[in-house]
Amino acid sequence: MGWFDGMGAIISALFANDAWTLGDALRANPQALWTLGFLVTVLGGLAVMAIYRAVPFIERYFEPTIMVVSYLTIGGIIFVGVIDRFFLNGQPPWSTTVPPFLFLIMTWVGCSYNVKLRTHLAFAEFRTIMPRTGQFACLLLDAVLWLGFAWIVIVTSTQETIGAAANFRFMAGTDNVMQWWFLISVPLAWLLLSGRVFQNLADDLRNYRRGDTMIKQAVIGGDV
Repeated sequence: MGWFDGMGAIISALFANDAWTLGDALRANPQALWTLGFLVTVLGGLAVMAIYRAVPFIERYFEPTIMVVSYLTIGGIIFVGVIDRFFLNGQPPWSTTVPPFLFLIMTWVGCSYNVKLRTHLAFAEFRTIMPRTGQFACLLLDAVLWLGFAWIVIVTSTQETIGAAANFRFMAGTDNVMQWWFLISVPLAWLLLSGRVFQNLADDLRNYRRGDTMIKQAVIGGDV
């Protein structure tokens, strides 16, 4: 079976609006799944970059807003849970299961935002003493590695999300809150990350051609 064989079956199952059918299609066509995942990672990342360029407000505030809202919601749930437990002799059972999933959202969206800021470990001091070609090669390697990680995470986390939906996994302590509502944030966050990677790569290519500084000291909160 080729890398493209079975893509039609996966796409058809996607529009069938049935998680179990889609899960069966993914398991039956693993090579096509990885091919489709690669296309989604690349084309989706380019689409995200285009949206960021077209709407600067989204580019600047979308990820920070999600992180802050997730963080405040986690804090609020835990605070109310503690009050309920110590003063009202009770605590909602979901108050200990929902916060970790909100933390999941905050973490991976934050990962995308840090790619924008370039605040991940990059050995910038070492890179600045390299010739310009070497600096650009390192930045290009960064982009390739990030896109490779994104490809893997998008494919595997999508499988997990579809599995959770197909098996009707509820959040522990709830009767009607589905796990996949939270799990889907992982592939979506890494799609945002792919857009940031292409955005950085375009900036790096422009700086290289213009002779501008290639490696800059990253500062957390430097975009504020």
